[in-house]
Amino acid sequence: MKVKTKNINDYTREINVDISWSEIESDFEISLRKFSKKVKMPGFRSGKIPRDRLLGQFQANIEAEFLDSNFQKYYLAAINQESLNPVNKAEVKDIQFHMNEDLSFLAVFEVEPDVKLPKLKKNTLSVQRTAYIHDDQDIEDAIMQLRKANASMSTVEDGAIEGDYLVCTLQKLDDSGVAIIGKKFEKQYLRVGNGSFTDSQKDKMIGLKPGGSTRLRLPVNQDGGDADYELTVDKVERELLPELNDEFVKQINPNLDSIDSLRLDVEKKIIENFKERSKTAYDRDLSDALIEKTNPPFAPSMVEYYLTNLIEDVKKQNSGEPLDDEKVREHYMPVAERNVKWYALRNKLIEHGSLEVSRDDLNAEIERLVGANTSSENEIRKFYKKPSNLKRLEDGLMEKIILEYLEQFAKVKEVEVQTKDLRGKENEY
Repeated sequence: MKVKTKNINDYTREINVDISWSEIESDFEISLRKFSKKVKMPGFRSGKIPRDRLLGQFQANIEAEFLDSNFQKYYLAAINQESLNPVNKAEVKDIQFHMNEDLSFLAVFEVEPDVKLPKLKKNTLSVQRTAYIHDDQDIEDAIMQLRKANASMSTVEDGAIEGDYLVCTLQKLDDSGVAIIGKKFEKQYLRVGNGSFTDSQKDKMIGLKPGGSTRLRLPVNQDGGDADYELTVDKVERELLPELNDEFVKQINPNLDSIDSLRLDVEKKIIENFKERSKTAYDRDLSDALIEKTNPPFAPSMVEYYLTNLIEDVKKQNSGEPLDDEKVREHYMPVAERNVKWYALRNKLIEHGSLEVSRDDLNAEIERLVGANTSSENEIRKFYKKPSNLKRLEDGLMEKIILEYLEQFAKVKEVEVQTKDLRGKENEY
């Protein structure tokens, strides 16, 4: 077998393959014998048709069957001979073959490009690490979230106030205000003053009682479209927060016995949450800094494969709601490209630093997980007996090892952020 490899670019390879008749003759004979057993010819038993009669009538068919049965074997032998590892299905063309002649073909495919790390030394990578400075309001907000999570609902008759829930019927109206048949939606829940309601919309809802109605303009899709609806109230439900006392504290956590102990526990969790947030951002900044400095090439087919799986996950998480595939692809394409680049660099860092996850590392991590979830010890141990689950655990540990290794080349800028400046912009807890 003669194979010539041509590098089209960083990730595309073209191979020209030529296989002599002597190398494939025995395979051809096998195909011929198999074909003779399934073809019927008057005057001859199956498998006993003279060779010249068989070839004279069916040579083209036998050649086609030979290629169908053996081509993949020859293709794999060619790429193995060249130590190539395609990441997509090859485009095969210019197949040339006839009995008693050499077989030749051309195949084009993508490979994982060879990535070269920059010279890594101290202060090569500029990154930022954030220290979050919390205040008492964070603690009070977190306690309020606990109270809301344990709130009860009560039906009220005195008219809705901000924060109440309207259990209502929504009748969609056309541009002239006439009800649209088939567009009546019962048992809908709307929170007064919540979401995208303007002040004027909110004012229309405040004071509504069971049986009351009003006209609202509500969104109908994510692109900003909206429509008029007639809202009729079935009932008004109000959230009743539990009183903040020692009894409530024990209900939340039997190990706590006072409001002060709750505040201390909440503050501890806030600190831990912000530390984890800071660590996640720092690790991401560290890997992004290497990606930016290196800007490694990537095979488009690898990005496409990653993106396809990512979109499928997004669809599953969207609970079957219809999505604009093109918009989803556009949104997640940078994510896919970034992660494929990091995958390539990650492998190079493992090689560069001779990094590995030992069996002791895996056992220690399993014991840590068991220690944190003692009631689920049997389930955890059983879970990680499955090779695929153990592999995911190994990958996670390797990620930590890689980032720890990379940290020695970082120039870190320490930044403080007051949590009060984040308040109202996002939900921290």
